[in-house]
Amino acid sequence: MGKADAWRADGKRTHARASAAKHRSALAGTARSLAHPAYQRLLAAEPILRRSIPSLIVVFLIVVAATRVLSLMTSQDEVERNARTILALTAADIIRGYEHAGDTPEARQAASSSTLNYARGFSSLSNHHVLALTDAKFKVTAVSPDQTGLLDRSLEQVIIGGQPLFLFGERAGVLTVSMNGEEWYAAMSLMPDRSAGAISMISHEAVFAEWRKTVSLNVTLYVLTAGVMIVILYAYFGQASRARSADRIYLEAHQRIDLALVRGRCGLWDWDLHRGRMYWSRSMYDMLGYEAFDSMLSFGDVAEIIHPDDGDLFALANRIVSKQTDQIDHIFRMRNAEGQWVWMRARATVVDPDADEIHLIGIAVDVTEQRTLAQQSEAADQRLRTAIESISESFVLWDADNRLVMCNSKFAGDVGLSLDDLAEGTDRRAIEQRMTKFVFERRLANSNGPFGGATYERQVADGRWLQVNELRTRDGGIVSVGSDITQLKQHQERLTESERRQMATIHDLSLARRAEEERVAELADLNTKYMHETERAEAANRAKSEFLANMSHELRTPLNAIIGFSELMASGFFGPLGSERYAEYARDINSSGTYLLGVINDILDMSKIEAGHFTVDREEVDLASLITEAVKVVALQAQAKAITIDTKIADTLTAFADKRAVKQIAINLLSNAVKFTGQGGRISVRARHAAGALMLTIEDNGCGIPKDALSKLGRPFEQVQNQMSKNHTGSGLGLAISRSLAELNGGSLKIRSVEGSGTVVSVRLPAQQHSQLRAA
Repeated sequence: MGKADAWRADGKRTHARASAAKHRSALAGTARSLAHPAYQRLLAAEPILRRSIPSLIVVFLIVVAATRVLSLMTSQDEVERNARTILALTAADIIRGYEHAGDTPEARQAASSSTLNYARGFSSLSNHHVLALTDAKFKVTAVSPDQTGLLDRSLEQVIIGGQPLFLFGERAGVLTVSMNGEEWYAAMSLMPDRSAGAISMISHEAVFAEWRKTVSLNVTLYVLTAGVMIVILYAYFGQASRARSADRIYLEAHQRIDLALVRGRCGLWDWDLHRGRMYWSRSMYDMLGYEAFDSMLSFGDVAEIIHPDDGDLFALANRIVSKQTDQIDHIFRMRNAEGQWVWMRARATVVDPDADEIHLIGIAVDVTEQRTLAQQSEAADQRLRTAIESISESFVLWDADNRLVMCNSKFAGDVGLSLDDLAEGTDRRAIEQRMTKFVFERRLANSNGPFGGATYERQVADGRWLQVNELRTRDGGIVSVGSDITQLKQHQERLTESERRQMATIHDLSLARRAEEERVAELADLNTKYMHETERAEAANRAKSEFLANMSHELRTPLNAIIGFSELMASGFFGPLGSERYAEYARDINSSGTYLLGVINDILDMSKIEAGHFTVDREEVDLASLITEAVKVVALQAQAKAITIDTKIADTLTAFADKRAVKQIAINLLSNAVKFTGQGGRISVRARHAAGALMLTIEDNGCGIPKDALSKLGRPFEQVQNQMSKNHTGSGLGLAISRSLAELNGGSLKIRSVEGSGTVVSVRLPAQQHSQLRAA
């Protein structure tokens, strides 16, 4: 029985640990899924549990039965093993006692009974054990008192199956033999000379008598346990049937409540201030887009998703705990699962204000739509008021009860009142009693009849005339709009006066009309002459551009010859000139011709741009190689002045522009930088992408440009003179051409400079192809 109780206790503990592990696994899975509310999951799991309980009970009974069978079999083996051990030891003890009794037959015969009695008492044998001494022929010479029937009988005749014992003695071990039709365990020990032997026996029935009682008791307990389990199972199914009915009613009620809450965009919440925990209904999670789970929300979890500007949840809890208030009616914003703010209105009340543990139950409603509509309505009302205030007419709106709804400052000025006197909701009669009376007022006829509104003509105290139109609104109110018609009235007065004198001035008007016609003819003639002069001016402008272009072409041909011949003379190709002075003159002619050719080229380029003959062909330009070519062009000039040109442009940097135009821009800007940078100066060329465009920056540390002269740069033939640049000559068209070329390519050119510190020129060019190409 002790082992059975211990087995049941171990089984209960194992079952408890398994249940706890299963429960923890269920809780961990709940928060990871879009689970149904707890009652729905329980109801869904209940049929599975109900079907599994009979199987669990059967498995439990089988496990109990198997365990007890194994235990009883183990106990049977142990009883059998103890019985065999006791028999072997007893037989050996008897033969040793008989051996030490003496060598004479008389002494051994006298010691036989005492040896058997000593062995029985020493070994604590029961009355079911049979002890006997035999002679050399296995004839019983002494036996235990309760088996005197074996005395003087041969064991070979009494015991069946005991031959190994008679032959081998102790070496045969404990054998199962048959005597008088019963099964016995027997063990035998022989004297060394085989002159005597001792045998100990016990029947199977005696060995297993107590074990059979234990088996009967365990079977009885198992049958009782099975009966109790069956009764419990029957009671469970009865209770489960009643619980299913109650759960069905509970589920239907909760489904109705959940449906109503979801359709109404509201949710229930339960706040336990004592433990700092909060429960939300499923509809609360649906409103905010979060996953619904059963575990209670902590105080900090809810506070994290409340907008910090809409109130402090901790301060509200402190007010409730300090009993400053016992209810909540608060509007605030909560962050939903998408990170957007949702306006919520929460209402709750304390369940029992006198309880030690404060508990609130309430409802939260999504008021985002109402809040948005209110804000839109407020914005629309503000726009309406602003529009009404900005119109030139006076405006006033009365409701169906003749109370003021709104008006503008024009109306206040017309009636001689301030806006403070025209508060919303003021009765119309009270306003009319306080306002300045009109100098004149009359009602005009309305073409739409008496139901089309009313029109009044009024003169206010400052002499102005107003025409006031009053219309009835759909809700029974009145809207009144007053227009200033002072000029119209004055015009009408002048028109009346003109009508009085009309007949007297008809002749004058005829003469005036005739003179007017003459003036019109003159104006038409002047207009014709003006159009003719305009065309001439445009033709002259075009002729100027074409002349410049033609002259540039005409001048370049002889200049190229002058430059070529001067180079031949300076180099002495056909022989020496005869005097160093002539060589110097030849070099001067070459430099002057080169300069003049550059000026003519600039004039030609500028005239092409102004005449619209310069066409850009945009393509993807490798800026690094282009800048390298431009630097090579000005390298000799920079080397002559020991100027360092530093370029830092990535090999993959490209621009979408006309390659020839970009190269000319770079050469012009680099030439200017070299020209106005002193001996040993430094020029830096950089390029980078910025805001979808390419920025090319050329910076030098030359003489710089005065601040008041920056506005002149970029105009044709404009030059800025200072102490560093006055020795340099040029046409002043380099920057103008560069700026025009940059603009033709869809870009721009900007200049920043500090006199004495240097100049920075930035050219902005498109980095990608646009849908249209600009051509000039």
